[in-house]
Amino acid sequence: MAKTWDINKVRNIGISAHIDSGKTTLSERILFYGGKIHEIHDVKGKDGVGATMDSMDLEREKGITIQSAATQVHWKDYTINLIDTPGHVDFTVEVERSLRVLDGAVLVLCGVAGVQSQSITVDRQMKRYNVPRLAFVNKLDRQGANPFRVKDALVEKLRLNAVMVNIPIGLEDKHRGIVDLVTMKAYENQGDDGENIVEIPVPADMVEDAKKYQLELVGKLADIDDGIAEKFLMEEMPTIEEMKAAIRKGVISLKLVPVFCGSAFKNKNVQHLLDGVTYYLPNPSEKIENALDLTKNEEKFPLSPDNSKPLVALAFKLQETPFGQLTYMRVYQGTLRKGDFIINQVNKKSVKVPRVVRMHADKMEDVEVAYAGDIVAMFGIDCASGDTFCDENIQASMQSMHVPDSVISLAIAPKSKEGTNNFSKALQKFRKEDPTFRVHRDEESNETIISGMGELHLEIYIERMKREFNCEVTVGQPQVAYRETIGAEAPYEYTHKKQTGGSGQFAKISGRILPLEKQEDGSVFRFNNKVVGGRIPKEFIPAVEEGFREQCAKGPMIGFPIVDVDVDLVDGAFHDVDSSYMAFKIAAMAAMREVYQKAKPTVLEPIMKLETTVPEEYQGPATGQISQRRGVVAGTTTIEGNVTIEAEVPLTEMFGYSTDLRSATKGKGEFTMEFSKYSPAPRNVQEELAKKYAAKRAAEQK
Repeated sequence: MAKTWDINKVRNIGISAHIDSGKTTLSERILFYGGKIHEIHDVKGKDGVGATMDSMDLEREKGITIQSAATQVHWKDYTINLIDTPGHVDFTVEVERSLRVLDGAVLVLCGVAGVQSQSITVDRQMKRYNVPRLAFVNKLDRQGANPFRVKDALVEKLRLNAVMVNIPIGLEDKHRGIVDLVTMKAYENQGDDGENIVEIPVPADMVEDAKKYQLELVGKLADIDDGIAEKFLMEEMPTIEEMKAAIRKGVISLKLVPVFCGSAFKNKNVQHLLDGVTYYLPNPSEKIENALDLTKNEEKFPLSPDNSKPLVALAFKLQETPFGQLTYMRVYQGTLRKGDFIINQVNKKSVKVPRVVRMHADKMEDVEVAYAGDIVAMFGIDCASGDTFCDENIQASMQSMHVPDSVISLAIAPKSKEGTNNFSKALQKFRKEDPTFRVHRDEESNETIISGMGELHLEIYIERMKREFNCEVTVGQPQVAYRETIGAEAPYEYTHKKQTGGSGQFAKISGRILPLEKQEDGSVFRFNNKVVGGRIPKEFIPAVEEGFREQCAKGPMIGFPIVDVDVDLVDGAFHDVDSSYMAFKIAAMAAMREVYQKAKPTVLEPIMKLETTVPEEYQGPATGQISQRRGVVAGTTTIEGNVTIEAEVPLTEMFGYSTDLRSATKGKGEFTMEFSKYSPAPRNVQEELAKKYAAKRAAEQK
């Protein structure tokens, strides 16, 4: 830790990308050059050690990153807090929560494949949280690598204002260094681990190219900075300092994405990327963060990374360790000291900070105090992911994170009676650390159902139960999260009357239900009160809404939630004595059941965006497989003998796809998929689902 805390010298950055673009390999190099580790291990290296940041056994075995890991490195006189995030769509919440607290990011792209489906998802997440970024085109040592094609794809596919800030000297097996377009100097990495950077003359055959790309860079900077624009028009060259300042201005205002290139595996140009992080990405005081003031009706106010102000910190990630729960915290303002009392803004509980540590993947060092802008971890604090902590001088909450809906469910149960205790412990823990992992008990079948973002997501948790909690489980058939909706407008009128000794029940309502168009905030139910003249007293209106809402939680066709419903309440009647909140609620529930059949009910199924990559000779069988699964091919691209097929396929049809794809392509095919949208299921599928549900209901009633 630097002796004094200088916020201008701090960078909180994340590294995110598509699967297998080399994020973890790049992080490993950054740790090495930053002096954190003394030798390099590769993700699937021959020595079997595995990368430092992949600290879970499962991560090492599968060669993928599951949990984002946090560490801190020092580069020159800068402190960089680094978070390596997973690329797999099933762990998308890990990426979300990391980007939520970062000030900048490095988007890593494969020099051959370029912008892939996951790069698009990550880009969307970065845009959601306004994260400034640099791009790093990796794997330039591979056959068919072309950073210029990747830069063009960033512009076309992601609509980013991308521009090269360095260009490679040689590609594939001839890749040996870069030309820096800002300083117009060429560099080569030498030494076993590329630790020595040697300045070399710009190769004669590259001088023209370098000038051309430098002009392109200056042209882009002229749009951002008036001083450079003037020089550009006068055909003068701006100074190195002016160019760096303009690039920084463009990055922080989200108007520019500088593209670096190299090869992490071959130890090329990682140091220049680190320089880029310190030159161009913002320090914690330059990214504006807002919080909600809980004393003023959640009014937004800006946070300032000032150590003397009241504390506001966000718990963005939880991790279970042998010593108890570890809570990762981003301190937005104020300081966090060991022994301080801090208040959880969700349940207003005051807790004492027992221990503050700085994380290095799975190792840790104790620190006495964390300053504004820092990322640290705490032990012994019970909270959930996304809770805000403050001291007694302020009541504020950070805006919540976007958590996507789950699309797949499994019924699970412990294999043996002895495992029951560990089983519930594991579920409790996973639920706390991952908001997209949901657990509920099915009242009808009395089973424990877990839901998540995909097969791999749930598979990993089942595997972790076995390893970390010594609990074997039996797994039922996967269940897809269907939805029901209506296709037409239909009027309703319902009178609820019940006369039993004493006061009775009376409520009358009428109106219409109609399909709800897509809402910006993602809501799927809307209630409009259009009653005039006090035909229904005000206090009973919420009861009607509650009744409709409750009835939409489980549709009568196949037992799944009803979505995209717009309810108008137009008229009704009440009785002075017999009307009650409950009577109106029951009337609304019964009205919904009755009118639903007239409103053309439809079953919606989740459609996945599928991206399959296979060698060219297997294109026919791979496309055939997608069509058999009711898939619609949206497009294909061929790069270096490999074909990428983009398609939309119903999730129901995707079970067992990985096995089929492997056998059809002799193990050479790979795919990624993520949730895209809901759309109506074919008539025969709807009928089959309705039949099954009716049979299940009949069996339960016997």
